[in-house]
Amino acid sequence: MAVPLRYAFEQGPMIAALGRVALSGLRKTKPAKAPVTPGPWLEDRVAPRPEDLVRAYIRHVGGDPGWYRGRVPPHLFPQWSFPLGGRALEGLGYPLAKVINGGCRIENRAPLPSDEPLDVRVRIESIDDDGQRAIITQRIVTGTARVPDATTAYLRAFIPLAPKDKKDGAKPAKARPSVPADAHELSFMRIRDDAGLDFAKLTGDFNPIHWSATYARASGFKTVILHGFSTLARAIEGLNRSRFSGDPMQLAFIDARFSRPLVLPARVGIYVTNDGGVWVGDAPGGGAYLEGRFETKGQP
Repeated sequence: MAVPLRYAFEQGPMIAALGRVALSGLRKTKPAKAPVTPGPWLEDRVAPRPEDLVRAYIRHVGGDPGWYRGRVPPHLFPQWSFPLGGRALEGLGYPLAKVINGGCRIENRAPLPSDEPLDVRVRIESIDDDGQRAIITQRIVTGTARVPDATTAYLRAFIPLAPKDKKDGAKPAKARPSVPADAHELSFMRIRDDAGLDFAKLTGDFNPIHWSATYARASGFKTVILHGFSTLARAIEGLNRSRFSGDPMQLAFIDARFSRPLVLPARVGIYVTNDGGVWVGDAPGGGAYLEGRFETKGQP
């Protein structure tokens, strides 16, 4: 069932932030001087998330709202933090219109209550710039007046800066990211071709590569691709269901890389190994779209 359009009208701050970021980086190639990191903290307090939106989001990514009674999923953090994160990125001087979501790490320390305002802090943690590309890591801390650091996320943005240097000849092709042959399946998902549009309605991330086939093809994709954060949220909810008996706070952290675009519609599985590896991919030995690691509370 498609997500109602009415949720899109609750995403004004997110949509405005994405527009400002795109415009601020449209004419820039890279900063004349390397920014100092870590950067200053930017802070904001956001109102409690609408309960019906949170429930619809949880169902959309494969979770059970009953697991989150009185709480907000930590993996929904982009929905409330991107406006502040966008402000942190705007002054850096990089071509932000070219940003690719490289992945993120989410650390859970305490539940995020659904009926309290959320205090959000964002700063640029580091910038790795080798002249060909820049990797910008943002640190995003969300909490409440009682627990200021309930959730911390490290968001990695990849920005290409220059064409690859071919003077030294062609380099060997990188191995295709794949699910290990010994991984076992937690669950299998059938993801519809409108999943990108539905995720955008729930989070405000209306990048057209996720919902406009024409735009996606013009950007070099076969058709629309799933948001990386949607892939990650589905992986987390798969762990909640199959590994944590419906207790999301069992997850201490997850660190994931978005390794390949997931073209929609898709039929993919969530796979794990005994040493804490997690993948979203086609099958053991097949292609992987997300690869990462996780730990549970109390794990040494």
